[in-house]
Amino acid sequence: MTPDANRGTAECPLRVILADDQDLVRAGFRVILGAEEGIEVVGEAGDGLAAVRLAETERPDVVLMDVQMPGIDGLEATRRILGAAGHDCPVKVVILTTFDREDYLFEALQAGASGFLLKNASPEDLVESVRIVARGDALLSPEVTRRVIARFSAPRAPVPVRRPAELTDREFEVLVLLARGASNAEIAAQLVVSEATVKTHVSRVLAKLELRDRTHAVVFAYENGIVAPGRV
Repeated sequence: MTPDANRGTAECPLRVILADDQDLVRAGFRVILGAEEGIEVVGEAGDGLAAVRLAETERPDVVLMDVQMPGIDGLEATRRILGAAGHDCPVKVVILTTFDREDYLFEALQAGASGFLLKNASPEDLVESVRIVARGDALLSPEVTRRVIARFSAPRAPVPVRRPAELTDREFEVLVLLARGASNAEIAAQLVVSEATVKTHVSRVLAKLELRDRTHAVVFAYENGIVAPGRV
């Protein structure tokens, strides 16, 4: 689904749900986000089940999700929220945690989360995270991206390359470059096309392969042997 160009304005603000079992944390996030034009906090949840129910009723653009909460945790809540609507689900989830743990990171990505942010991030980073995922991009710091690539490019038995039949030659080129960490500008320069054209190709790759965002495209490419250490 292509994000509405008018989303995130004063007339059509991004709708955000805060899911965290600490009242003070939610209050702090509400103050930070509430001060931003184009962002509206439409609900709060103190546990995973409440977050799932709130997402069903409020239909937010973004859910800021804690990991450790009573009942079901944030990872399971993310699975339920995103799994209920499949790949066309407009809701984006950003996992927020004080724990810089790789098992949380990879479980969050597998659950369909679009971002992973530590709670010690700056207020500016918190606001930007909402805007980034709402427009359909992935939110991963360079360090987290390196972990993702390292995880899926670790030495292992050779995997036969499965070139997706759905992709055109150019779309496959874009997938390969994207999986190698290239930005839209870098892909455009290498393929000698405009950045707007690259954005179109990336959108088509994600749609055809039923992937949520660029990060999951990287995971897909490594899992299917399309990109691997030493392979162009």
